[in-house]
Amino acid sequence: MYTMILKRISILNYKNLEQVELDFSSKLNCFFGHNGMGKTNLLDAVYFLSFCKSSGNPIDSQNIRHEQDFFVIQGFYEAEDGTPEEIYCGMKRRSKKQFKRNKKEYSRFSDHIGFLPLVMVSPADSELIAGGSDERRRFMDVVISQYDKEYLESLIRYNKALAQRNTLLKSDLPVDEELFLVWEEMMSQAGEVVFRKREAFIQEFIPIFQSFYSYISQDKEQVGLTYESHARDTSLLDALKQSRDRDRIIGFSLKGIHKDELNMLLGEFPIKKEGSQGQNKTYLVALKLAQFDFLKRTGYTNPILLLDDIFDRLDASRVEQIVKLVAGDRFGQIFITDTNREHLDRILQKIGSDHKIFRVEEGVVNEMKGVDE
Repeated sequence: MYTMILKRISILNYKNLEQVELDFSSKLNCFFGHNGMGKTNLLDAVYFLSFCKSSGNPIDSQNIRHEQDFFVIQGFYEAEDGTPEEIYCGMKRRSKKQFKRNKKEYSRFSDHIGFLPLVMVSPADSELIAGGSDERRRFMDVVISQYDKEYLESLIRYNKALAQRNTLLKSDLPVDEELFLVWEEMMSQAGEVVFRKREAFIQEFIPIFQSFYSYISQDKEQVGLTYESHARDTSLLDALKQSRDRDRIIGFSLKGIHKDELNMLLGEFPIKKEGSQGQNKTYLVALKLAQFDFLKRTGYTNPILLLDDIFDRLDASRVEQIVKLVAGDRFGQIFITDTNREHLDRILQKIGSDHKIFRVEEGVVNEMKGVDE
């Protein structure tokens, strides 16, 4: 397993971070401070370097600091054989975003996805349970795209064809059936690939996820996942043709893999209805740690793990189990935030290995030199 370490980051005008230059530990980096100070923004900048976008706001220009005209994020990585990698991201208002690896610009952002695998656990994950099915599809997409280029290409092709078909459905003028068929066949071909890969992923993912959940909860509850898709029982092309008249009345495509659903279960019931706050949080943390484990098994590079305020709403025994997990050697470089300094100190005592602590205040980040400061 190959390890890529983020040695240093340089940030200018990203969200509330005016100018940040930090050197990181290769194992554990802890950030503490009150809410709203910029801890999450710092993790988000690390996320940006892996995914070419923010985890929270997809509109790049809105991530530029108020009153400024641009932002720049630079990450200086090092592979375990000592090879340096420099990733640059820059965005000016009213201009296109630039993304470069070792000063060479990418022509397509999708070429970068998977190079620096990363998993982020954050309060925003609650939308996986509470939100619509698009959140759960995105969860599958983010994992599979990081280790399977064919999946990402098929997903991009499918979404393009879907957009074209939806344009035809909204047309006030008569549309030739052949034109519909062109896009429906593309949706069908690309969609079947996406379906097959999602199906295979979920089958392999479920036992990994369940083992993390039972470890954190100490076997208090049983959890599950089931995957539903229009592609399961019929060919996508037939489903699209049969649905066409109805789709024209409504103005968009009702059938296809863009309607796939991932059912999240506590026992045999939806966790959305049955789960307590602590159970929901445990479910989400187990999902994301399983995502990490899965990427580690399927990829070549050990993912970076970002843990944003994950101990909130968990009882002491579950916090303790997560601390034990994170302190183990199955994880590589970790970035963790918390408002509670004691949580971080407990992890540090457990890990006892290489670490750094940073205080974040009003967008200013300072490294602390001792555990008791």
